[in-house]
Amino acid sequence: MKKMISIITIILAISLLAPQAGSANVGINEKFGVPIVVYGGNLSDAEKESVAGSLNVAEEAEVEEIEVTGEDLITYIKDGDPRARMYSSAKITRKEAGEGLVIQIVTPDNITQVTSEMYANAMLTAGIEDATVEVAAPKAVTGHSALVGIYKAYEVNGEQLDPERTDVANDELEVATELADKGVEDEKVSELLTEIKKQIAEQNPATREEVEAIVEEQLSKLQIELSPEDRQLLVDLMDRIRKLDIDFSQWSTQLEDLSKTIEDKIGTVVNDDGFWQSVKDFFNKLIDGIRGLVS
Repeated sequence: MKKMISIITIILAISLLAPQAGSANVGINEKFGVPIVVYGGNLSDAEKESVAGSLNVAEEAEVEEIEVTGEDLITYIKDGDPRARMYSSAKITRKEAGEGLVIQIVTPDNITQVTSEMYANAMLTAGIEDATVEVAAPKAVTGHSALVGIYKAYEVNGEQLDPERTDVANDELEVATELADKGVEDEKVSELLTEIKKQIAEQNPATREEVEAIVEEQLSKLQIELSPEDRQLLVDLMDRIRKLDIDFSQWSTQLEDLSKTIEDKIGTVVNDDGFWQSVKDFFNKLIDGIRGLVS
């Protein structure tokens, strides 16, 4: 009986230390509507079911489910190919103004190129703010089609996105993944894009030459080496961003919030001495408990 109590105590300790489940379901958000789940149009029935499981669709009080196909590319991307294969999917839950973007790739092994920071940066360029977005795929894919699905979800939800901004955002995602493919670390790519865009927001450059100076400054600051062709690609992208109809005074704050959110997520656990002490104490007690069971 004593050993049984010890086992129960250990199990209880593990359950208390483990991350707790999310807060209780508060029901349907009547202000923003239900979460929208966008499935890649080329998913098989079995793959769609797998994605629904990854996105915890069954746990929602209610969702709206739609599909994104190659035909949708034409709406949001000027040179979109209607024959494109679409597999990556997403669940979008809109939030209150000021809450920012929270992007979670729930099947990280299956989204091979696009990172959560790349999604967030592209979404801000497209004019999408204040949402929780979960991305999933049933097999290894680059992750590009999820962004088009997010655009479609917003328009289904009554938002009107600027097609010029969505097209530039797609270019941004292409540049980001291309730089990463050529050896620049994913985190460095996201940092570079964010910092350049912050400087554009703060300095409000009037010419391409001024944009080029900002790009060169940030490349030097972050110690990133690019080929002349890739530098040109980056300048072309940022000059397009400069010309967008964006309230740069607000955009700077949003980009700063994005950077801070990433830093806070990393720093919270790493710098939390109390957390690590609790882990140490737990395992010491666990070892003592196991010794007691076998003695």
